[in-house]
Amino acid sequence: MDLQDIPHLPALHPGVPAQPPEGLDERIRVLHQRICAAAPGVARVACALYEPDTGLLKTLAHSTCEGKPLTGYQFALAQSPSLLNLARERRTRVIDDIPGMLPGQSEHSRWLREQGYQSSYTVPLEHQGEFDGFVFFDSREPAYFSPSVTAQLDIYGHLVALMISHELLSIRALVGSVKLAREFAHLRDVETGVHLDRMAHYVRLIAQGVAARHRLSDEFIELLFLFAPLHDLGKVGVADEVLLKPGALSPDERRAMQAHVDKGCAMVARLVRVFRLEAMSGVSILRNLVAGHHELMDGSGYPLGLRGEAIPIEARIVAVADIFDALTSQRPYKEAWPLQRAYDTLEQMAQQGRLDADCVRALQDGAVNVMGIMARFAE
Repeated sequence: MDLQDIPHLPALHPGVPAQPPEGLDERIRVLHQRICAAAPGVARVACALYEPDTGLLKTLAHSTCEGKPLTGYQFALAQSPSLLNLARERRTRVIDDIPGMLPGQSEHSRWLREQGYQSSYTVPLEHQGEFDGFVFFDSREPAYFSPSVTAQLDIYGHLVALMISHELLSIRALVGSVKLAREFAHLRDVETGVHLDRMAHYVRLIAQGVAARHRLSDEFIELLFLFAPLHDLGKVGVADEVLLKPGALSPDERRAMQAHVDKGCAMVARLVRVFRLEAMSGVSILRNLVAGHHELMDGSGYPLGLRGEAIPIEARIVAVADIFDALTSQRPYKEAWPLQRAYDTLEQMAQQGRLDADCVRALQDGAVNVMGIMARFAE
């Protein structure tokens, strides 16, 4: 975020759908159809991703035949001793009687009972010895998962693990390469380290808050979280005397700074070619947030001057998170603003039509989590 723009704020791909058309949800649905040919009693296939940094298990993708799907759910794996043991020992688990064996009041247990599921089969996901999460197979028939059924499902569980690990490896290779490029380019201070960590977590918090309104899938939110730190990757091409200048920028310097968006778009295009990521889920998310995170809802942003919903939702989310972190962080030319002052400024910008009001509200509603993020990723 160019924080010096804030006092003067009166700094893509329009119409590109937010959801990746061939994401994990769609691939899980296709796989589910094949599973049903061999095991028609499997009413649900769902994947949960484990995040080692936070210890959270999060819903990622699913195929649910009927009823209300479980989405936007996360919990600390350590809070479930049974699942934690499965993860540690890489063991599968069959539950023949969900109502009787899962009487707990966790959101997940209540949801299973409410949706009428009677039995389940849980398979840990791992790649190269690392635990990645679980795949859950659920049935509305009690004791459905016999040894013959689970033997078939183990094959599909392995396919799911391969799909997820391939996706994550591609994304992590891309993110890691960009981080390395930033280090080689000596990009430092305000645009590295904890700033990017905080900003990515704010992005996920906002995305979760607007998910229902904008029909954002769990996979979309996870990809957005992973890609968010790359929003300003074009700044590796901006000279240090401009990038790190403590005072106001001259018109020429401002143009040089704003050129980082086009540079970033060009870098994304090259990275996608080099890593052969054209078919990767969410590559449009990366393109859109790099291209559009300085666009403003009233058309006063750059580089295209897009307005309103012509700005992809991922770019609108990143814009709010980036501005908020800039306001609440210490910079060479300013002290960190108090939270309330930053919230008030975002609210004012939303009322003026510059920022997405839903995204601002989601950040405000998550104030408790915001403080946790700030404490965890303090300067």
